[in-house]
Amino acid sequence: MPAVLNRADPRLLDAERLIQQRLGDRRLDFDSMLAVSNIYRAATAVRRRAEKGVLSEFGLSWGGFTTLWVLWVWGEMQTADLAEECDLSKGTLTGVVKTLERRGFVKRSQVASDRRRVTVALTDAGIDTIEGLFPRFNLYEGEMVRELSITEKQTLAELLRRVIVTADAP
Repeated sequence: MPAVLNRADPRLLDAERLIQQRLGDRRLDFDSMLAVSNIYRAATAVRRRAEKGVLSEFGLSWGGFTTLWVLWVWGEMQTADLAEECDLSKGTLTGVVKTLERRGFVKRSQVASDRRRVTVALTDAGIDTIEGLFPRFNLYEGEMVRELSITEKQTLAELLRRVIVTADAP
């Protein structure tokens, strides 16, 4: 059984202390629980702060930003592939694309060989927006990990890749 959390450790978050108090008498893998819950909490905190900060300055949600980013990097895509790359449901992507289209950032086109399929591409305004936004977003990313050394950032990225591979495995 993993080591029990040290409740006196000032680095522990209040939530972690509460978990230990509530569940500490059970035979649970607290190290794994805290690792996974902190992945979720970190992602949520980073996303929330991005939306309130740099993305709000451009009038974008996280989904809107992600859609622009994916199209910028990978180019025009069919909506099913775009939804998967953005980790959005097809229904959510439809709303995001409609919003981006109204703002003139993307355009939709039917696939000639199968009119049920639709592709999405950046417009010139969409390209200008993501190219203007991304350097500021990258500064924001640096701010989020400013307390980590370069080696720690690389280690964190590698460890998270391993978690992603495990989570995506069949």
